[in-house]
Amino acid sequence: MTILTGKAEARRRLQPDRFGVLRKIWEHRADYAYVLPSIAVMLIVIAYPIYYTIELSFFNTPPGLQLRDKIFVGFDNYIAILTSPVFWKVTSNTLIWTLGSTFISFVLGFACALALHRDFVGRGILRAILIIPWVISAVAASYIWKWIYHSDFGIIGAVLVGFGLADRPPNFIDSVSTVLPSLIVVNIWREFPFAMIMMMAGLQTVPDQLLRAAKVDGANAWQRFWHVTFPHLRNVSTVTVLLLAVANFNSFIIPWIMTGGGPSNASHIWITHIYELAFGRQRWGVASAYSVLLFLILMSLGYFYVRALSGNEKKDGGE
Repeated sequence: MTILTGKAEARRRLQPDRFGVLRKIWEHRADYAYVLPSIAVMLIVIAYPIYYTIELSFFNTPPGLQLRDKIFVGFDNYIAILTSPVFWKVTSNTLIWTLGSTFISFVLGFACALALHRDFVGRGILRAILIIPWVISAVAASYIWKWIYHSDFGIIGAVLVGFGLADRPPNFIDSVSTVLPSLIVVNIWREFPFAMIMMMAGLQTVPDQLLRAAKVDGANAWQRFWHVTFPHLRNVSTVTVLLLAVANFNSFIIPWIMTGGGPSNASHIWITHIYELAFGRQRWGVASAYSVLLFLILMSLGYFYVRALSGNEKKDGGE
């Protein structure tokens, strides 16, 4: 009798508890009551706008029509977006902007972190100088660089003409061929200090014993970096790249203030194009469809970011 009872108890434990989650919620109901106001605010501020944007993406909203009179069109907005040549132009600009800014910012920040990791006179002052672009307001930086790039009064054009390197000041942000690279330069200038700070923090975790042991074994500087330093920075590098990619993909201030997406959509990226569709042309349905696609892309990047953080936590827990 005892053996049968033990087997039944073991079988019951092996079966999934369908009400386990509800039971835990009920047991901790007092704890959930404390966070209920925060959950309510999140639902109002975050969940409802997401829901309404998804709903609005299935409707046609002409500029002269009030939102309450919107017309249901199903997936027509998504089809119109994916078949529009402007969409592919903006997507190409966004990929160039995101990949170029992310890769170069990370490499430049990593190089600066490696240089500043060594002891030398004036290291603290140089660190403070290099971090200035990151702490400057993006709006102020955009207007400053807009003046620097100005075809008539810009300092770069004046220097080039003054030294005889150009007959006239170049059109950095007024030319279709140079506007996007010019904006990427500004974005890199603002973002590389963030990568530098992240990688400097990561360099503090590299064990000096391993570096000294590798040096004793005859490893040169490159071998010590590639086989000792870089493997310890793999996780922080992944997190830094993902954070830069998300920030660049969702970047708005620099391209909008400096060019407004022009000339001829040459500097439009997704977020600026969505803003123009919604608040410039008042095409709320199409802009909402764009926003849903952007939301899905950012959610996928967020998934990889969470996985990277989870990997770090598992590694720390195993150690």
